[in-house]
Amino acid sequence: MFDGIGASTFAGSLASLRRRGLLVCFGTASGFVPPIDAMRLAVGGSLFVTRPAPADYIADPAECADLAGELFGHVAAGRIRIAVHQRYGLPEAVRAHRELEAGLTTGSSVFTF
Repeated sequence: MFDGIGASTFAGSLASLRRRGLLVCFGTASGFVPPIDAMRLAVGGSLFVTRPAPADYIADPAECADLAGELFGHVAAGRIRIAVHQRYGLPEAVRAHRELEAGLTTGSSVFTF
């Protein structure tokens, strides 16, 4: 399970896991995830929780290049699809930022030239 929201969705995300499930917390849109009780993970079925930090994946330039190559290889092969929900021309940058800050966008947004 991937949770990019944080505090408000953490309990539900954890509860949605099956035995030996993995919860990847990668965002804090609603606030930080609360401290995790290890016994809660055991009782829930030997659950795993991780909070990846980008710095750990880009610290070694060679490893970073390998990981990026693997990712872009999956994208090129169509195994990972990137849905773009909003497109803005560069002159619309102010509008794009306002819509993002107001929560009016979903998914990925890109600027076009």
